[in-house]
Amino acid sequence: MVFFVTISISIFSQSRDGNSRYVGIKSPEILSDKSVIFRLMAPQAKEVKLSTQFINEPKLMERDSAGMWSVKLGPVKPDIYPYCFVVDGVQVQDPNNTYYFSNEKLKNSLLDVPGNEPLIHSMQDVPHGSVVYCDYNSKTFGGYRPLVIYLPPDYEKNSRVNYPVFYLLSGTTDTEETFFKVGHTNLILDNLLSQGKDKPMIIVMPYGNPEISAPTGTSAHVSVSPTGEDIIGEDILNSIIPFVEENYRAIKSNDSRAIGGFSRGGGQTLRIGLQHPEVFSWICCYSSYIGREEFEKKFQIVYANPEQTNKRIKMLWISVGDQDPWYKQTSEFIDLLKANNINVKTMVTEGGHTWMSVKKFLVGSTPLLFR
Repeated sequence: MVFFVTISISIFSQSRDGNSRYVGIKSPEILSDKSVIFRLMAPQAKEVKLSTQFINEPKLMERDSAGMWSVKLGPVKPDIYPYCFVVDGVQVQDPNNTYYFSNEKLKNSLLDVPGNEPLIHSMQDVPHGSVVYCDYNSKTFGGYRPLVIYLPPDYEKNSRVNYPVFYLLSGTTDTEETFFKVGHTNLILDNLLSQGKDKPMIIVMPYGNPEISAPTGTSAHVSVSPTGEDIIGEDILNSIIPFVEENYRAIKSNDSRAIGGFSRGGGQTLRIGLQHPEVFSWICCYSSYIGREEFEKKFQIVYANPEQTNKRIKMLWISVGDQDPWYKQTSEFIDLLKANNINVKTMVTEGGHTWMSVKKFLVGSTPLLFR
């Protein structure tokens, strides 16, 4: 049996002549001191809370006589934060904010608190690359699946130049858009390029869920591992890389291919990258790990000859936040690699299993790629 919950959220009011008119509700409203006011018109709601990743617990909002719920929080440290309203126990996006979190399940909007000086993920007055939406024909899934592709600023101008490629996988329930819309990967690359810190590169952002086909494709019933790395790896190797290298000016060598990912995408990254050094020479894992038992059973190719591994893999990067629920397991995996004489670069930041942390990982790792 399926149950549906309907929530009445009003964005209209009655004028004196009895006609409904739109109310320009400003939510979120960022004040000069970086405090933020959130507002929601929901006159029939009995309780409304604000849930966001810069507070530990959802905050109860106050209702006025017209049914407007509001809460003021902060000052808030400049960054991009997911948030939602919990209306009588049901999570909803902010209807007055068009900036939302690209995700299969979470109904979050996004709050972008600017810094006094431009942050590395913010829009700045620098040359900008382009972001392309496209579909590729997946041999693995038997249909079309989506890609979001970032092309560096001079891609169209330098028509004789080929570029290295960074394949970037997002986390569980995220979509192919999340690194772009939430992680601001394109703006981070633009800004780092303008500072001379990054090399120009193409970034390919696939849809990493192995169990759901793209809306334009046909569903495929395939056997997958819990994190889907086997089937996604097959798709990347047999469909995505050939598509990218046929349609874009990509350098066709392992030294010019990197793979990276966050959370589930980080686990996929490790399993695909470590098992295929002939394809990827650069591996960037954000907030994920491989357990000892699996590593010792399936990754003899990595630890049996560490000297060869270190020669073939130009960089193995692993980063995690100190409040991440996977911090302990990730740290143990780093220790396991070091005990097997595998070179690994690490970055531990303040923060949890969030996209605020991911942006830090991108800023730290991408300047090291393709050097």
